[in-house]
Amino acid sequence: MINFSNFEKKTKVIFKNKKLLEQAFMHRSYINENPSTNLSHNERLEFLGDAVLELIVTNFIYKKYPNYAEGELTALRSALVNAVIISEIATDIGMNDYLLLSKGEAKDKGKARSYILANTYEAYIGALYLDQGIDVVDKFVTKTLLPKTEEIVTKKLWRDAKSLVQEKAQEFVNFTPAYKVLKESGPDHDKNFTVGIYFGTNLIAEGKGQSKQEAEQKAAEAALKVKNWMD
Repeated sequence: MINFSNFEKKTKVIFKNKKLLEQAFMHRSYINENPSTNLSHNERLEFLGDAVLELIVTNFIYKKYPNYAEGELTALRSALVNAVIISEIATDIGMNDYLLLSKGEAKDKGKARSYILANTYEAYIGALYLDQGIDVVDKFVTKTLLPKTEEIVTKKLWRDAKSLVQEKAQEFVNFTPAYKVLKESGPDHDKNFTVGIYFGTNLIAEGKGQSKQEAEQKAAEAALKVKNWMD
């Protein structure tokens, strides 16, 4: 079994109940290969952590941005707690080295691993909440995730690029943007897509992502830059 003491030292958070910490890192696939383990997988902790994380982020941005309307706050919160951002944070603090996975899952380093890391971060928050309460969780989230807020706001990453480019295209060129998959590559579990955004028959820009939705967002962001519609 993995020793979590180095992770505790790195995060400066020492768990009272070590089993809770261990469970936070335990993926369902690990249980399937190790049925004798006396712990459950981390999905219930993830469910709890997701709610706690949303509350902390909501409270933070509500106080920090008093002039933002409800829709803007919702978009900003979504940008902060999305799986890509959270998996990056989880990687930065070293969670990847402590995941309890099946041998098959352990080999997968693509999109599936990113989602596992994001879920583990949320499960860890759930475990920490049960172990030490909301104030300690608040400090952890403030230290690890909330510093991303400034970058998201400064670069206006919280805005939905597809909605914005549609609004601008209809205003300036009287077109509704259309998206088309130009290329697919990679195995089914780790696909990569290249999507083009068109105004009529004109290809304006391209975007790449690990899902069609992500590639469309990237294409929309690129089109905003090409057209100088970033505000």
